[in-house]
Amino acid sequence: MISLGIPKLVRFAKIRRQIAVYGIIIPAFSKKVENHAHAVALNMMYYNFVRIHKTLRMTPAMAVGVTKRLWEMSDIVEVLEAWETASV
Repeated sequence: MISLGIPKLVRFAKIRRQIAVYGIIIPAFSKKVENHAHAVALNMMYYNFVRIHKTLRMTPAMAVGVTKRLWEMSDIVEVLEAWETASV
């Protein structure tokens, strides 16, 4: 059996709530599943690379060593633009 600590369970619950909000908000704006998936992906990018978490005192991406610096929203926009030009 896998044992999870309370902080991890709280983090999972927060992520679940954020995704549930998209289930309520997104259908009001767009009926496309693809747009919903992009909105969730953008939120997860923000959550993992931009938002500093109180318990970690850094972003989750910095905590696991994916990046060494704090990202800004402009960095996420650059990544998305590079991805769009590469997929065309």
